[in-house]
Amino acid sequence: MTENYTALYEEHKKAGASFTDFGGWQMPLKYSSELAEHHAVRSAAGLFDLSHMGEVWVTGPDAATFLDYALAGKLSAVAVGKAKYSLICHEDGGIIDDLISYRRGDEKYLVVPNAGNAAVV
Repeated sequence: MTENYTALYEEHKKAGASFTDFGGWQMPLKYSSELAEHHAVRSAAGLFDLSHMGEVWVTGPDAATFLDYALAGKLSAVAVGKAKYSLICHEDGGIIDDLISYRRGDEKYLVVPNAGNAAVV
């Protein structure tokens, strides 16, 4: 399997991350102890690298109608600037992937599938 590296891989490496394979991507598993990271996130902030996720742009006058058909839930009802968690399914109802769709404009959506399913979605 080919290893893929996120846009922040080198920064994770410099920060001392240990890595694990996640759907063919080298993802940081931890930097120090889990307990130390837990306390850091609870007292300050945390960062999760999402650059391995897929991106599918759906645009045009029929974008909302298409997504209402292709995904579970009514994406046309999502307000501009908002997002909806949804599913894309096979015709028999089996789940292909869970994903998040962002409405970026009246006729513009960003659909974010999981890294392992990006090519299928």
